[in-house]
Amino acid sequence: MLMFLLSFATLACTVVAARPSLSYLENHFTAEEETEEVRSAAIKRLLEVFGMEDPPAIHGHKQAPQYMLDLYNTVADVDGVTKDPYLLEGNTVRSFFDKLRSEQVEFRFNLSTVARTEKILTAELHLFKLRPQASVTFNRHHFCQVSVYQLLDKSNNTQGRKLLSSRLIPVHSTGWEVFTITQAVRSWMVDESSNLGLQIVVQTLGGSQMDMKLIRFASGRSHHQSKQPMLVLFTDDGRRSAALEHAGSNDTPVPPSLPQAPMTGPPSRSARSLDYSEEEGLSTSCQRQPLYVDFEEIGWSGWIVSPRGYNAYHCKGSCPFPLGQNMRPTNHATVQSIINALKLMKGIDTPCCVPDKLFSINLLYFDDEENVVLKQYNDMVAGSCGCH
Repeated sequence: MLMFLLSFATLACTVVAARPSLSYLENHFTAEEETEEVRSAAIKRLLEVFGMEDPPAIHGHKQAPQYMLDLYNTVADVDGVTKDPYLLEGNTVRSFFDKLRSEQVEFRFNLSTVARTEKILTAELHLFKLRPQASVTFNRHHFCQVSVYQLLDKSNNTQGRKLLSSRLIPVHSTGWEVFTITQAVRSWMVDESSNLGLQIVVQTLGGSQMDMKLIRFASGRSHHQSKQPMLVLFTDDGRRSAALEHAGSNDTPVPPSLPQAPMTGPPSRSARSLDYSEEEGLSTSCQRQPLYVDFEEIGWSGWIVSPRGYNAYHCKGSCPFPLGQNMRPTNHATVQSIINALKLMKGIDTPCCVPDKLFSINLLYFDDEENVVLKQYNDMVAGSCGCH
């Protein structure tokens, strides 16, 4: 019995000794809390850079409209960097699907995600025209007139609608047809309650109305999402003029292929953290080095369509006297370097290695209403570095 008690006491002492102290646990959890607070603050600040308060909540896998994918590939390179700031009208393109999803040729779009401060530059209605049914016979050169009306009230008469756009379309054609409806969307932004939708009317060249069973457009209910009616808005959030002014100060709007630490794709983790000056044990001169931003690692891959990440680059290195032209120094930096070298004044440091040319990137993403948005963000990529 005595041996049992001694063994139990020894075990109890061992357990007590192995248990972490209260102060250790407090410090451990405090460090974890501080790390999480820093991460939350950093993510919040990054969202602010992209003009958002919270990341959009997307449920399930969503497919972006082909038009938006093609538009993104037109204005951005494989890393999302803007090819030419003049290619896109404004700095934001928004796409909306028809919310009525009816069989009738009436459409309505929810524009609640568009900020009142955004300037509507152009609004387009995209409709996919289907081939006439095989039983329908028309002269192959036959045309019809397709008109888009803004509904002004809920009555079903011609006085309750306003003509927005009208054009001739071959009866036997198939594919996307685009109508400009900017005037209607601007009025909806001023008075949201006036958004009663749009109506499509098809007529012969003589003016008589045609049976919509003969001239058909894809609807949101009966056809694949790739052919659904879509509203596309080109807008500007107020940063457009500043972006063009910045681009105009460069020699060319297209990002140059600089020899400073070139990257052909997302670098490996080791490459992302490599410090060239420490590796070589030498102080290198000012140059551009990789800084890859991985949206998947941040936790944003669920709502960002493209790119999956991008190389922001950063500037690192010294600016020793004398500053050569390869360091792209400003006159002010040259003078500061001379004053520092001659020690004419105390507290004057050498110039700093900083970006001297910045480029915008494009983000294709789903918003809170699961609409697809293409947006340009200024000054996101260091194009080159210099001593300033």
